[in-house]
Amino acid sequence: MYTALFFMLGLGFLCGAMLSIASKVFYVYEDPRIAEVEGFMAAGNCGGCGYTGCSAAAAAVVAGKAPPRVCVAADAEAAANIAAIMGVDPGTAEAILSYNTCTGGNRAADKYFYTSINSCQALATIYGGKRECEVGCLGFGDCVSACIFNALKLGPEGYPVVDDIKCVGCGACERVCPKDIMEIKTMSQRLLHLNQFDDRIAPCQQTCPAEIDIPKYISQIKKGDYEGAVNTIRERNPLLLSCGRVCPHPCEDKCRRGIEDEAVSINQMKRFVADYEMNSGRRFPIPCAPSTGKKVAVVGGGPAGLSCAYFLRRLGHDVTILDAVPMLGGMIRYGIPEYRLPKEVLAWEIQGILDLGIEHKPNLMLGRDFDVESLMKDGYDAVFLGIGAWKDFNLGVEGENLKGCYTGIDFLTNFALWQQGDGAEEQPFVGQKCVVIGGGNTAIDCVRTLVRLGSKEVSIVYRRTLKEMPANMVEIEAAEHEGIQFTFLAAPTRVIGDEEGNATRLEYLKMELGEPDASGRRRPVPIEGSESTIDIDMLITAIGQGPDVFFKDESKLLAEDLNVTRWNTIDSADPVALQSSIPYIFTGGDSATGAALVVSAIGGGRRAARSIHMYITGEEVTPPAKTLFTDNIPVSIFESVEGIEKSARTKMPELPVDERIKSFDEADLVITEEEALYESNRCLQCCLICYNKDVA
Repeated sequence: MYTALFFMLGLGFLCGAMLSIASKVFYVYEDPRIAEVEGFMAAGNCGGCGYTGCSAAAAAVVAGKAPPRVCVAADAEAAANIAAIMGVDPGTAEAILSYNTCTGGNRAADKYFYTSINSCQALATIYGGKRECEVGCLGFGDCVSACIFNALKLGPEGYPVVDDIKCVGCGACERVCPKDIMEIKTMSQRLLHLNQFDDRIAPCQQTCPAEIDIPKYISQIKKGDYEGAVNTIRERNPLLLSCGRVCPHPCEDKCRRGIEDEAVSINQMKRFVADYEMNSGRRFPIPCAPSTGKKVAVVGGGPAGLSCAYFLRRLGHDVTILDAVPMLGGMIRYGIPEYRLPKEVLAWEIQGILDLGIEHKPNLMLGRDFDVESLMKDGYDAVFLGIGAWKDFNLGVEGENLKGCYTGIDFLTNFALWQQGDGAEEQPFVGQKCVVIGGGNTAIDCVRTLVRLGSKEVSIVYRRTLKEMPANMVEIEAAEHEGIQFTFLAAPTRVIGDEEGNATRLEYLKMELGEPDASGRRRPVPIEGSESTIDIDMLITAIGQGPDVFFKDESKLLAEDLNVTRWNTIDSADPVALQSSIPYIFTGGDSATGAALVVSAIGGGRRAARSIHMYITGEEVTPPAKTLFTDNIPVSIFESVEGIEKSARTKMPELPVDERIKSFDEADLVITEEEALYESNRCLQCCLICYNKDVA
């Protein structure tokens, strides 16, 4: 018995010694961070992340093979804690969701029928699938079967519908879709996405300079989801209240209904939901990515600067706007009259942008109060120059500097400054016989403002005809209704003054239209000996404007290294990337393009924000190879649209003429909820090539 006991004890000591030696020889180190990371995971071992369990996923995070958000069943806080353990940018902890990019489904035509296959992946191997649309959903639901969280279903229209509450962004649906319809993206990735040639988007969205998902927000209005519609617009455009009032809606030019009928009133619906939020008594929440600690200076507080600042802040960066004037808004505050865009509406909208955590420093002018070098010394990682187009073009004729002669932007700005209490105490001079030269929106704004200020005779002199006027037609018609006179085919030759230097008459030559010029419009040609005159006591020249780059001469760095074009716009090698010749300086809006649409400036601000984000996070600043930009996808542009029943377009309500010309009250009003719902039903809900027909 004792012999056996001693034998067992000896054997135990021997085994212990051997194990001790083995532990030294075969020791495997495990990074203690793996256990810490795993501790913040959901301990579900569900496999939704693509790894065999939480331990494997944690090891992948520590090895740098998986991001902090890899656990699809954990929340954003857990991802942020994991990011803290790893010492990485917490922005990478942003949650991801699955998105369906196709709304075609059953309405997409079939090019052939095959009844023996019920799998998208299998069907895609046969001529790419049965649908006429080469990039459309095949509708067998491989993505639905792959989702282990029951977050996907095939909707009645035949395309997958995502349940955002259940979706964890595991990517299983994306991996099995043979048409790349399902995508998983963070909020930041969605904000950064630019329209692509292989996107499944309607012509209206392709044509919108801000790239708003128009069919989606109209569909949300149709369902009564007004907050959802606001959020959809705001994913591309932070100034929806302003755009709902001043945008000339180029998107409507490509509306498919407009081919056979009147275009859907897209802009009026945008204004409806924008006003709905403003009048609801609360601001809809705007999510932002976790802070990155990066700082960006935005020079200029106009539409481009506000847009750039807004998207940079949502991407998690710290933003400061430095503006030369007291209040933000740029041209839409100081160049657009109150009757078109009330200042209190603009102020409400801008405050919502600042509330995201954006700093505003007013009355600071680049080249006078600071320069780019000082910004970089203050720790900014990049600079956006959104200086606008504030410099009016001159006529270049004798007498244009006489008393009573002004330029368009100068006149509108001085009046706005006085009206808002930011400028002179006395109201700027207003004549009784006023002529405005030009045919654009600034010229129309000037004449309609003069009428409201009490001028007795107000007219426009334009060197082409009504057909060639670049101003919005709705604004031209409103000016006609308000009593504005138009003198077409007239080119000013000189301004005549009295002995005291006051402008008294405008001399002009009559014109006739010749061959088209570079703009595509017929060139005006003078008629010899046709000189005529108009009596005036005030002349406003509104023939265009461009950026003022005087600050370039105030800085040695900018003078030597910042390239500008012959039009004084800031030169960027790529109009999508908008990166200047100095790598950390970016531009957008009128300072990049010359005077253009507000919505174009907003789109430029977002593109610049995308490039700045890439620059300060160490990525190469290049647009995607298939970026659409100003083009249209050829297959999506139709010459005719079958199955359309004509229906009347909703008319924009407006104040009566005799009432509106007596004040600066808003002239164009918002449509009713009933009208918005009616108009939403006129939308064909277009995708790339499919649409809803009115006629079955």
